[in-house]
Amino acid sequence: MRNAASASATMVRLLQHARYEVLPTATTEDKVLAHVPSDVTITVTASPGKGLDATFDLAERLAKSGYPVVPHIAARMVTGRAELVEICERLVSQGITRIFVPGGDADPAGDYPDALSLLEDLVSLGQPFEQVGITGYPESHPTIDDDLTVQSMWDKRRYATHIVSNLTFDPAVIRDWVRRLRARGVTMPLLLGLPGPVDRTKLLSMATKIGVGESTKFLSKHKGTFARLAAPGGFTGERFLERCAPSLAPPEALVEGLHVFTFNQVAETEAWRTDLLQRLQG
Repeated sequence: MRNAASASATMVRLLQHARYEVLPTATTEDKVLAHVPSDVTITVTASPGKGLDATFDLAERLAKSGYPVVPHIAARMVTGRAELVEICERLVSQGITRIFVPGGDADPAGDYPDALSLLEDLVSLGQPFEQVGITGYPESHPTIDDDLTVQSMWDKRRYATHIVSNLTFDPAVIRDWVRRLRARGVTMPLLLGLPGPVDRTKLLSMATKIGVGESTKFLSKHKGTFARLAAPGGFTGERFLERCAPSLAPPEALVEGLHVFTFNQVAETEAWRTDLLQRLQG
């Protein structure tokens, strides 16, 4: 009984500190305004097909509507230090204090082949942002050895403030990965990556809107995710959280909240979160 109560308390804490990742499409702003409370943080991805301006434009509009926002600055999409300076000045002028820095899927546009190189330049520019997130890989990265991904987070610890885990569907993987991180001395707080509720038809429709040149890459990259999410009786966020809770509960795990990949199904994601919170809080 005590374990069940502890799991429920952990789930409530994480759900209360959830943020939503969205893609910058034409309808995203309206969906967020219509369905998401203004105290929920919105992170805006960077799409090579749309360019960084689409990310920053949406983040700025949502910030003006009162949302805490986290634009993604994909390192490989930035040409170099001069453009990075312009990006920093632009975002800071709009009161944006938090960013997320992935390497990105694009071929390097200039001087930044990876996230670390851009993070180093941010420090030399005076660390203009209060919070800087980086990606963590609980499961094997397709092109990077597991030990190197942990080493990479160690290398970035002086430049970032927290880690956002990529998607996984295995609670045991999360448990072991968090232990490895902490044993390695990586003490940055962690946000657990979690997919929101997904309808396959809507998901495929959304994928075609992110840019014709990117649709094939997007679908190929995420086809395993799609299958797992859309399968009858397959993955559910609630069951995943229940099974992860014991390893996320200890204070030393430093798991502070959720990073929910909405795939732009914003209304469905917020309905799922609020319903689950209400049931857990009884």
